[in-house]
Parts: sequence; structure tokens; C-alpha cells
Amino acid sequence: MKAARKLSMFLTLAWEVSPAYIFLLLGSSLLGGAQLMANVVLPKFLIDELTGAQDPNRLFFWTAVLVGANWAFSFAANALKRHLDYRKIYVSEMLRERMAEKIMRVSYACLEDPEKLDLKERAVFAVTTFSALESMVNILATLTRDIIVVAGLLALMAMLSPLLVLLLALCIGLGLLFYGSIRKDQRTFQMSLIPINRQYGYYVSLCANGEIQKDARLYSMEEMMTRRVSDYNLQIYERSAPFMARMSIFNALIDAVNSLQAAIAYGFVGYRVLVPGTSGAISLGSFTMYVSAATGFTSSVMEMSMSLISLGQVLSYLEPYMQFMELPEEKDMSGVPFAGEIGEIRFENVTFTYPGSDKSVLTGVSFDVRGGEKVSVVGLNGAGKTTLVKLLCRMYRPDSGRILVNGRDLWEYDHASWMKAVAAVFQDYRLFAFTIDENIICSDAGGDLPGTGEALRKAGLEQKMAELENGIYSMLGKAYDEKGVELSGGEMQKIAIARALYKNAKLVILDEPTSALDPIAEAEIYEHFNSLVGEGTALYISHRMSSSIFCDRILVIDGGRVADFAPHAKLMEKTDGLYYKLFMSQAENYNISGD
Repeated sequence: MKAARKLSMFLTLAWEVSPAYIFLLLGSSLLGGAQLMANVVLPKFLIDELTGAQDPNRLFFWTAVLVGANWAFSFAANALKRHLDYRKIYVSEMLRERMAEKIMRVSYACLEDPEKLDLKERAVFAVTTFSALESMVNILATLTRDIIVVAGLLALMAMLSPLLVLLLALCIGLGLLFYGSIRKDQRTFQMSLIPINRQYGYYVSLCANGEIQKDARLYSMEEMMTRRVSDYNLQIYERSAPFMARMSIFNALIDAVNSLQAAIAYGFVGYRVLVPGTSGAISLGSFTMYVSAATGFTSSVMEMSMSLISLGQVLSYLEPYMQFMELPEEKDMSGVPFAGEIGEIRFENVTFTYPGSDKSVLTGVSFDVRGGEKVSVVGLNGAGKTTLVKLLCRMYRPDSGRILVNGRDLWEYDHASWMKAVAAVFQDYRLFAFTIDENIICSDAGGDLPGTGEALRKAGLEQKMAELENGIYSMLGKAYDEKGVELSGGEMQKIAIARALYKNAKLVILDEPTSALDPIAEAEIYEHFNSLVGEGTALYISHRMSSSIFCDRILVIDGGRVADFAPHAKLMEKTDGLYYKLFMSQAENYNISGD
């Protein structure tokens, strides 16, 4: 991505976020440039009057002008700073908000792709830790100020001697050479730390995660966790030490160049005081002005040049942000609206491999499910059961083959309309620190929306809600409300089931939905399975083989392939089949015999 194009894109982004922020920064830059020029030129008249006629009125006048100008500039700068500080917070939060929105909208497959995860981390680093967009706007504002100052000081010094300008320019070029090396080395160093910081951050957050503390204490994991944090700290230190050593050398070289610049400026202008040129000797006031101009010119050109280098660095930091923001979003997956009932779901020779892996999870999978049919999906761990339903939820696109719904490729349907047609409870479901009703309806609309109570009743939570002081409006957990309720694992799983039932979807997917329920609650779910999902189509994944009895047919997955697909009775006739072996291995545990 070329620098000009990147700059144009990010300026547009900055303008979209806050036009006022840009205007305020430019105004602040103009004030800064004008104040610097005033402090170079105005002291000349005061010093010349002190060393010349010493007229009290003129001394008072020039003192008042110098002090008044600085006061006016400082007052205006402070007024702008108050607004800038507010706008800076606003811009920072808006970028974080946009980043959060993008993560929620980006294709789900991107969030499990290691390359995309690293891109996300670099993007997050750019807008949070590095504040790259704010830095870019600040740099551009500084450049504007420095250009104004350099133009004015250049004209001023050229009146004294073009040779002085040339000598200072040579020193500036040498200093920029060192500074450019510093910035390049710095970026390389920081980029090399991103993968380490991601892993380090994971373990630090894990140590602070209250949900894992029981396991950490029961299995004495403290030493292992702290050792891993320490290992990553050591890696960061080992990479930082040589980098800091290089920085010390570069900074020493830059200090030497700055000292040389000061010697040239004072020596050249001082010589003109002692040895008059063709235009005559210069006054002490002019000496002060030219020395200030020389040092100001040097520092402004250096700052301007460093700003250009920094701008390139900031743009390189912002590039991952823009790349991440350009990733395809699920809402962009338009197509034919899905409407009506599900007549048939058909997998045709579907093969799928997870991003970053070279081993297929599903290979040549073919089967069909009739509309309204209740299908149990069984198989050993790692057989590909959850992957199969994730493909049906359009979280991933198959590598080859097709998934047809009502005779049309699943990916030809509009994404939003298909999401409305599907409800799922995965084994790693999540509930949030919202009220119970918000967790079910997935909205903060509030109010007693129709269907909430019925979904809770079907999930077996009607009595529990009646026992709670605030009923369905109770906050889950105490993270944000000390009056929040702590529910059992089984009750939380029932809320997840209620959320799926409330959606009244055409296709219901239940992946180990009763793993946290007690035997009685689990039996109720099985017995009322058909009434729970209604007339819709349902796929049910469970390791409890007895649950398959309540389904119309059982899909047996073995090693990523379809091993069998038939009703329970038919599969039990195949005594050498995988389903028979799985079912009987569990059934034997319930055959209790006595003496």
C-alpha cells in the first residue's frame, strides 16, 4: 500500500471520526509557529534598545509587546488544548468502538485463522497502545507548524549568509541519517514483540481470570503459570537488551551532531559581530536573533524531517488496522433471502480443513436431512461432529463440495436471513453479564417481550425465575451489579437453551446441550425434545447415546466421514457397527446386577 494512498485513507478516516479535532490541531500548530517566530524576532528590538539609546518608553513598549504576545499565544494555546484533550479522548474511544464493531462483524473464520489473529493484534496495538491515528494527525499538525517556521527562519538567515544555511543543512542531513536508522530499528523491534506480547498477554489474563482459579488451586498450577509468564518476560528482556544498547549509540551520535550545529551557529554569527561584512557589523540584538533563528531553524528542520520519518512509521503501524478493517464482513454476504420452511438439507461430498492445518476434518461427507426431521449426530471425539454443524451455520465455507438447502447452495442465501433461520447451543456457549431476559432475546430493548416466558418454561426455568427477586430482569453474575445472581452450571445451560428456543428458528442445532444438567432435568429435555423444537428441523449432538432414541435418524460420523445414517432400531441390527458399539458400551454401565 503506497504511502500517499495510505495517508489519504487515514486522513479520510480521521475526518470521519472528528473533523473538529483536525481543525483544532491545525489551529494549535499555527499558534505554535507564530509564537516561535515572535520569540525569535521581538527580543532583537528589546536588546538593541538596551544596548543602544535605552529610551525607557521604547524599552517598556518592546517589553510589553514581547510579554503580551507570549501571553496571548499561551492563552489561546491553553484554550485550544482543553478542547483538544476532550477530542483526543473522543477520537481514541471512537477508534476502539469501530475496532470492536469490526471484530463482531468480521467473518467468523477469520477469528480462528492464526494469520488473521496476528493481523488483529497488530491492528489493536495500532489504535490502542500506539494511538497511531491520533499520532498521525498530531504529526501532520506539527509538520504544518514546522513548515511555517522553517520558511520564515530560512528567509531570515539567508539575509545574513546562505553559507550558514548550507552548513546547518549538512548537519541536519547527518542527524536525520542517524534518526532514520533509530526509527527503522525501533519498528522492527516492536513488530518482533507482537507475537510474544500476544502470548504473554494470554497467560497474564489467564492468571487474572476468576473462572480458572478453582482448577489452578486444585491442581497446583501456580508454578506452571508464573513460569510461563516469566519465560515470556525473559524473551522480551533478551530482545530488549541489544535494542537498548543500539539506541544508546545512536542517541550519542545525534547528541554529537546537535553540539556541532550549535557550535556552527554561535561561531558563525559571533564572527560576524567581531568582523563586519560588506553590509556592516551586526548588533547584539541581531546576534541574538540570528543565533535563535539558526538554532530554531535547525531544531524545526530536524523536527520536520523526524516527523516525516515518524509519519512513515505511523502509516506502517496503521496499515494492519486498515487491512483488518477491510476484511469481509458477514453482513456483506448478500444473496437470495431465505424464507419459508426448510424442505431439505443436503451435504454433497463436503470436505473441510481448518485454516492453518493440513489435515481435513471432514472428507467427502454426503447425506440429506428432510424438513422437520430430528437427527442425532454421534461419533467419537474429534470425528468432526461440531465442525459439520459449524459449516451449516456458515461459520466456515467448505473446501470442496456443496451444502444445499431447499435445492440451493447455502452460500447463495443472504447471510442475515439465514442467521434468522438458525438457532444453536454449542457446548462452549457463553452467557453475558446482562439481565436474564437480555441474554435470551439478545437485545437491550427491555420490556416483557412475547415468547420469553414460554422459552423459559420449555427450558425448565419457570420456577427458578419466580424465586428470583427481579425475575427475568435479574443481572447474571456480580461483575457489574452486586445484586446480580449466581446460577448453577445447569441453570446457565438452560438459559442458553431458552435463548435458542426463543428465536423460534427453522433449524435448531444442539451441541451437547445437557452436559451440565442433572439426570432429571436431562430426562425432561429428552422426553420433550420434539415439543421443544416444534415442527422445525433439528440436529442434536450428544455423547449420551440414549438421547438418540428420541430422534428420527442417527448420523454416525467416524474419522471425518459418514459411517452410517439410519433410525436407531436399524443401526442396532448392525452389531459390528460403530453406533452399536457406542450404544452398548454405555448401556452396560446401567445394567446393575446383584448377588
